[in-house]
Amino acid sequence: MEKEFEILKNAKKVVLAYSGGLDTSIMACYLKEHGVKEVICVSGDLGQVEDEKALEKKALKSGASKFYNVDLKKEFLESYAFPTMKAGAKYENTYLLGTAIARPLISKALVEVAKKENCDIIVHGCTGKGNDQIRFEVSIMALAPEMKVLAPWRFWSIKGRSEEEEYAKKHGIEVTKNGESKYSEDENIWHISHEGLDLEDPKNAPILDKVLKWVTPPEKCKDKAELVTIGFEKGNPVSVNGEKLDSVTLLKKLNEIGGRNGVGIDDIVESRMVGMKSRGLYENPGASLLYFAHEKLETVTVYPDTLKYKHKMAHDYADLVYGGKMLTELRVAMDAFVNVSQENVTGEVTLKLYKGSIFPHGINAKNSLYRDDYASFEKDDVYDQSDATGFINLFGLSTKIYAKVKEESK
Repeated sequence: MEKEFEILKNAKKVVLAYSGGLDTSIMACYLKEHGVKEVICVSGDLGQVEDEKALEKKALKSGASKFYNVDLKKEFLESYAFPTMKAGAKYENTYLLGTAIARPLISKALVEVAKKENCDIIVHGCTGKGNDQIRFEVSIMALAPEMKVLAPWRFWSIKGRSEEEEYAKKHGIEVTKNGESKYSEDENIWHISHEGLDLEDPKNAPILDKVLKWVTPPEKCKDKAELVTIGFEKGNPVSVNGEKLDSVTLLKKLNEIGGRNGVGIDDIVESRMVGMKSRGLYENPGASLLYFAHEKLETVTVYPDTLKYKHKMAHDYADLVYGGKMLTELRVAMDAFVNVSQENVTGEVTLKLYKGSIFPHGINAKNSLYRDDYASFEKDDVYDQSDATGFINLFGLSTKIYAKVKEESK
């Protein structure tokens, strides 16, 4: 603790990861109050910044001398979200990693600004209980191992939200009151997460009308199913309903389509890196459609042994991303394998959406490995069914020998 305070006291200039929320708003002021001469606030815009000018005004009023808002949406989707989706990575088989894939890219922006401003200290507003502190700091280590990283939540005297609000009021910092109806949220173009309040107890069913922002509660969706067709080229999504779209426009469109049909609600209890369980409710309508459609397209386009191995690797990929090691050599190596596996993943998948559910409604692949002439139940001229006898005898030989030895040993 003393070491961090000493670094802070002697710091002339720091870069602060800034969201405009309560934590980082008071942090800009706190840093100035504790001896930092200059605080440079950096916001990474991954689709959540509604008013850049208002955010800048708030940062400067909170004590920042300079403000950067870095547009990361396109890079976020094409270099972080889509590769994770192509890998089939879902943490603990459910979480689509919306926060985890964002932190390395924000870290990259922080490092770039820090270097531009000749600053060797980066400050973030993560608490000592969460995963994000790990993701930010490990990512910064990978990009700039010489950088010092400070996390005031791990050493300042403020202990909770009420004390933060009191500090803000005392220092004239305008903050949005959370009251009893505001959840702790993280938002970007890929997802929005909700934690805290009644969600902290897994016994409590979520009050969807109170929680959801993007997705219509399934029971309130239209009684008519909607079809959507998603096109892929080498595993990357490129079109919706036959219309070629850039990555950002494509995902926004899928968020709207999935959201109005109640798709993309994940209510999970996950295992945090620091050892505790936490409960969160995630909205990821567009991402859910992409994962589902991509998985269906892979079933008819990927070589069977490759697909089986890819399914195994998906768990390791998810763990690596969740743990903040997305900017390591292992992830680069995994992506190389994934990209080879995606060479034939080109085509269109039609989905039927109805009140929160997704149903496959047709797969049209350019080079489908599904062959009617081999799979047909009718008479064919390409498959000799008598070949199966010898295959089964050899395939089951080890089982047969083991059973014989076991019987003879009785």
